[in-house]
Amino acid sequence: MPTIADVAKRANVAVSTVSYAINGTRPISEETRQRIFAAMDELGYRPNALARGLASKRSRIIALLFAAPERGLGITELEFVTSAADAAKENGYHLVLWSSEMNDPEELRRFTQQGLVDGVVVMEVHLDDNHVNMLREISFPFTMIGRCADTDDISYVDIHFEQTIKEAVQYLAELGHTNIAFLNHSQAEFDAGYGPAVRAHTRFAQVVETMELTGVTRFCRATPLAGWEAFNDLLTAHPDLTALVAMNDRTIPGIMQAIAERGWRIPDDFSLMSVVSSARAAEMMVPPLTTMDPPTAELGRLGVELLIQQLEGQAQNASQMLLPCRLVVRDSSGPCRRIQSSKQVEDQ
Repeated sequence: MPTIADVAKRANVAVSTVSYAINGTRPISEETRQRIFAAMDELGYRPNALARGLASKRSRIIALLFAAPERGLGITELEFVTSAADAAKENGYHLVLWSSEMNDPEELRRFTQQGLVDGVVVMEVHLDDNHVNMLREISFPFTMIGRCADTDDISYVDIHFEQTIKEAVQYLAELGHTNIAFLNHSQAEFDAGYGPAVRAHTRFAQVVETMELTGVTRFCRATPLAGWEAFNDLLTAHPDLTALVAMNDRTIPGIMQAIAERGWRIPDDFSLMSVVSSARAAEMMVPPLTTMDPPTAELGRLGVELLIQQLEGQAQNASQMLLPCRLVVRDSSGPCRRIQSSKQVEDQ
């Protein structure tokens, strides 16, 4: 494998001159620069990206901070990561995933001040977010996929949860469902101020009240067993429920099992839909789930591009965007069974 010394010998320059040409830390003549790059091409030499970045005070590496120990990385979350990594690569950057919890803000301070990354994209944002507060305090470049309560001068892109929940409930209401449950993230995440959990909880209550429906919310851990338990508890306490909206896709297999154990069929006897869930995850279910599909690829791409605009000095003001989810009707939702039963009686 060729070394920088081999390049220097081939170009007939000092090793330090090769370093200057690569890092741009000192001016050299254009003729010398071209001779060095020609030697690199002839030898197949590729400079170490980290070493080059440290010498120029820029690593061209950005970090995606994803701190979600309870749920971990599922199919939906991985789509965010993949699209973010692709966007970084297209813009000449590398992306590293930081998936530890980082409960101590000082750990984030140390991480950013080591010079290993140029900026951070923060995911899993809380309304009062310690990570965001720390990054603001030290004036380190960052953007958010998600949003905190105070977004002044912060660039972010997020799902329009208010519109998404409204459209999900409206869709079920148009099918005749008047008794609808909403299965949220865990109580612990809600109590911690996790943005999606809080916004969806508030919006669901507003929508069912405005539409004069009966709605009930349940918090749930992100496991199939927890979904099974939550569904059975909901039906015991509210036997008139005919539909459920889940914003917790890891609970879906357990919910489906609980429905089957009652001898019910989806959607003939009970309708089920998921919000902010990957289309791939929805299509793996039997029957395939009706969903409010999130724009995961666009969110991941925009979160990275907004950060790179900062790093390249192209952002004059904070950019803030809310993107809606898209209703995709599959096989898990249908008309309310009570409407069907009434019509059958009328026909007789």
